[in-house]
Amino acid sequence: MGENRSGPPRISPFSLMVILAALALSLLALVFSVSVFEENADAAWILLLMGVVGVAMSTYVLLQTRKRLAKMRIVIPPVMTTIECKKCGFKNVREFQRGDFVFKELEPCQKCNDKMLITAIYKEVKEKERQRFPF
Repeated sequence: MGENRSGPPRISPFSLMVILAALALSLLALVFSVSVFEENADAAWILLLMGVVGVAMSTYVLLQTRKRLAKMRIVIPPVMTTIECKKCGFKNVREFQRGDFVFKELEPCQKCNDKMLITAIYKEVKEKERQRFPF
């Protein structure tokens, strides 16, 4: 089975459309500020300020969204099956295979040739590193 991952998370199309529309309007304000500069300097400065702030904010939101999505990747832990011998107590752990279920009898034991039994099916979860706080 290996390490399963879900598909890469994506920005919703609506959010992306809103961010790109804000970016386009900001760039348009920058272009208008240059063209209006000789006729009305005050309006040109306001358009220039609006354009620069808009471009900065849209770029920042887009980059932050991409960073956040990169952190949200989900790793599905492997599912493990524990197999035990009823007679000698020999234990074996392997990856889950389709058709496994608890109390299913399997091949003979390697030690005593008695039937082995599936006793547990579980996800193997690694504990996250604990964050240490300076208290």
